[in-house]
Amino acid sequence: MICGYTRSTLLMVAAMAGGLLTASPSVAQGLTDLKAKQVYLVESKSGTVLLAQNENQAFPPASLAKLMTMDLVFAALTQGELQPDKTFPVSENAWRTGGAPSGTTTMFAALRSQIPVMDLVRGVVVHNANDACIILAEGISGNEASFAARMTARARDLGLTRTTFGNSTGLPEQESRTTARDLVELARHIHTTYPDFYKLYIQPDFTWNKIFQRNKNPLLALGIGIDGLGAGYAEGAGFAAVASVERNGTRLFMALGGLASDKERSEESRRILEWALSSFETRTVFKAQEIIGQAAVYGGARSHVDLVAKDSVDVYVPTKNPERLSGRIVYHWPLRAPIEQGQQIGTLRISEGEREIKTVPLYANQSVGVGGLVSKATDAVLELMFFWL
Repeated sequence: MICGYTRSTLLMVAAMAGGLLTASPSVAQGLTDLKAKQVYLVESKSGTVLLAQNENQAFPPASLAKLMTMDLVFAALTQGELQPDKTFPVSENAWRTGGAPSGTTTMFAALRSQIPVMDLVRGVVVHNANDACIILAEGISGNEASFAARMTARARDLGLTRTTFGNSTGLPEQESRTTARDLVELARHIHTTYPDFYKLYIQPDFTWNKIFQRNKNPLLALGIGIDGLGAGYAEGAGFAAVASVERNGTRLFMALGGLASDKERSEESRRILEWALSSFETRTVFKAQEIIGQAAVYGGARSHVDLVAKDSVDVYVPTKNPERLSGRIVYHWPLRAPIEQGQQIGTLRISEGEREIKTVPLYANQSVGVGGLVSKATDAVLELMFFWL
């Protein structure tokens, strides 16, 4: 890289994939007049972005903060740091802030009682219980503030750079912020990493301490195959949700926010997901290990290295009224030898129009050793030319 210059190779994906076509989703298929202020919709297997509107605009997560609370708990259970039958005490803070006196969603944990971890997990996942969140946070980290700091640190580890948490519940406070894009990435992570725990999100109800409690996620009742993950409301920001749906082997993840009512949230979720499930199909653009393009090598025994993707490059495209996809290979130049086979070199960025829908890592298909004096001298001249340009 010289003076911030990034070398890009433009690649017309349609021409290399037998005329693969796509379209602008909201226009081509009649999905107009979106009511949600923030929307982000992804097909899981291919990673294709189907719909994006203000996806990086921050808003309070409200109860959707509990997804990160559960990520930390699931991780501790999976790694053996926490046992399912371990009990945590119900503190006065947990009881007053998230329990019966709070007037919020609660599993009615009795003050100073001891509750097993898995009952608390079900309280959070199935019933959206605030007291269960606080009890888990205090039991794991000593206090809720320390646990919230761990939640934010975990968000950074997962690449969720626009997400910050001030508590474990999503109850109103100044610090907690997230985006539709970050919520989708978190949901995909939970589904992939904790498949056994993920099944709890569709559990219709559970009974604890002789108290029958139904699943609080209103989207499960839509009857379109939604099996997670949650819904929330924040004053001033409106109603939000994170949903995952699976049909005929296709799984979608969606986050949306800024809706005016619970009814509008359900209607908008149904409309968007039904559109995505009925109007698209999966196409393979490149096979695994197929040569996608080349990158110029500086000072190498070869002038170029072939680039491949480790897995097939799939996109989820409209079935009607398509337009062309375009793609480009992006890497930092000068790419200096030596290069090892399998070394990540850059990325393939696939777009429809001006909107990027998929990014795929690209790897060297062969090793390239250091070249002789002639090749080094030639490349040095080229580098000087790029510097002046």
